[in-house]
Amino acid sequence: MTSAAIYGLAGLELTADEKAFFRDADPWGFILFARNIDRPKQVSKLCVALRDAVGWNAPIFIDQEGGRVQRLKPPTWRAAPPADVFGKLFRKDEAAGLEAVRLNHRLIAHELMALGIDADCAPCIDLQIEGADAIIGDRSYSTEPEIVARLGRAAIEGLLAGGVAPVIKHIPGHGRADADSHLALPRVDTPREVLETTDFAPFRDLADAPMAMTAHVVYADIDADDPATHSEAMIADVIRGSIGFDGLLMSDDLSMQALSGTLPVRAERALGAGCDLVLHCNGQMKEMVAIAHAVPALGGKALARADAAAGCRKTPEEFDAEAGLARLETLLKMGAKA
Repeated sequence: MTSAAIYGLAGLELTADEKAFFRDADPWGFILFARNIDRPKQVSKLCVALRDAVGWNAPIFIDQEGGRVQRLKPPTWRAAPPADVFGKLFRKDEAAGLEAVRLNHRLIAHELMALGIDADCAPCIDLQIEGADAIIGDRSYSTEPEIVARLGRAAIEGLLAGGVAPVIKHIPGHGRADADSHLALPRVDTPREVLETTDFAPFRDLADAPMAMTAHVVYADIDADDPATHSEAMIADVIRGSIGFDGLLMSDDLSMQALSGTLPVRAERALGAGCDLVLHCNGQMKEMVAIAHAVPALGGKALARADAAAGCRKTPEEFDAEAGLARLETLLKMGAKA
């Protein structure tokens, strides 16, 4: 039975131990990082090996936002701009900004699908918040919720047109965090009524997205103790409630320092709070084995959401990548001159 987990792996190819573990643990998906990527043929071969290990067309994820967060890097792959570039273009010319974001993500999808990668942990629809930790920064489209939502919608459309399933992040909003959740547990003390009309708003507008990733952030006015990933109040009342998201909800990486407790406890708490799946990224075998003992098989609503998300990976629409890239470059030059 497919388990409620997504795992990374250690290197450029599967080891015998990893093959055996993935066969037995049967995760729903995999995630790739820079340590897993060398050349296109190697990545394609790795994707085939991962799916062979579990015996089905499991989703393979990557963080390919553009800017600071892209695992496929130059010179082999295109350097996609950060989200902030598109936000600035949108403020000068709304139609150009929307077209550019859609094209950029259609190009990303084209690049990913050529390798066998069919799910992208993007777009980031957190807000830019002055004075917050820099972990989001230019990964966000704007300070304004409506702009973030409109550009996020265009990004989703571009990915889906290319057959790639998008993951909106970091629900219900990481932009206001006072720390990098890779290193510490951020805390947001802003009143809920403010969050509802700011940080939470883009996620509400994009609540029909197929997948979302949680924020390892404490929202003190709603749950003063636990980050959203571990908070039943945040998931039931905010993410599933006021935001209305009913797609597949995955945790952010369980190995991040924002979370406390052993890895099995972190996994159990995330699933107990309402996450459908847990994500573990670093590829360390001992950690994955420990998590696998704590993670159940997908079932019920979680399985239905997972099936729906996997179904988003459709045959790409016809696309002239060369022409698309030329048009994107023209739009970005127009924005830079304006």
